[in-house]
Amino acid sequence: MLEVFFASDKEVISFCEHLFRYNKQIELHWKTDEEWGNHLQFDYKLPNNETTEAIAKSMVDVFSTHRLTKMMTDVIEGYYYYSNRDEMERILDLTHWIFSGEDDDSLTVRDNKDPYKLLHSLFLANIKNTNVIHYDSIVKFSLKAFKDQLIHYVGLAIDEFKREEDHQTFINMLREYIAKKKPSYSSVHVLQGSNFSFFKPNGKRFSKMELRMIMQKEPLYIVGLDADEWNLAPLVAMAPESIKIYGDHPSEPKTLTIINVFQEKVDFEPYNKFPFPYYLKNNE
Repeated sequence: MLEVFFASDKEVISFCEHLFRYNKQIELHWKTDEEWGNHLQFDYKLPNNETTEAIAKSMVDVFSTHRLTKMMTDVIEGYYYYSNRDEMERILDLTHWIFSGEDDDSLTVRDNKDPYKLLHSLFLANIKNTNVIHYDSIVKFSLKAFKDQLIHYVGLAIDEFKREEDHQTFINMLREYIAKKKPSYSSVHVLQGSNFSFFKPNGKRFSKMELRMIMQKEPLYIVGLDADEWNLAPLVAMAPESIKIYGDHPSEPKTLTIINVFQEKVDFEPYNKFPFPYYLKNNE
């Protein structure tokens, strides 16, 4: 017979829900223990390894639901010494993203590793070859390797947070610079591509030479823009009253940056709405 103890009522309920989801054939008896809280007893009608595997998976699920966020917060506050609530919330969000995100960026940040596998292996190692399991004891004393990994992930989240802060400072500086400038054009049309293509209000394409001359007239270095930046810098130099961007990728990073800098001055339209198709074949 296997015995498992949970101090928390919420956690034992969550554990049982996950357990029966993994295997409906498992039989257990649940009673209350005065000293240790909730006491579960398992009958071994399944092969032992199946029961153990289901228990380990369920404990990982319980930890992820009820303990993970607090452990992350404790690391942010106690290990990295953050106390500002807004900063802590953003770092917490980024840590969750790094920890369990499925997009390419989060996978790259964590080197395509699955932290849940380490968590699972630690729970599994602690419940094998024993007849009495105390969930709280495992969490408190046996997850050091996992916490060390979590400290690393929180550190990565803080790096990302600082990059975001630096980027926002850069964006704010560009907004202030543009606000003080007299617009050179009433409107500029922008076509998405590996580099943007820029068009005048009459539909004529800006040549690279024209763009370079426009940028050279402006001290763009004071806002951190390089002379060889061909996507954001031309628009900052021109500071048009309105910008129309055409393309099929509204979430493309260069486009989002333009929208973030120029805000309400920008409209995004699909590629097929571009009003000057006869100029597209013109050379720069």
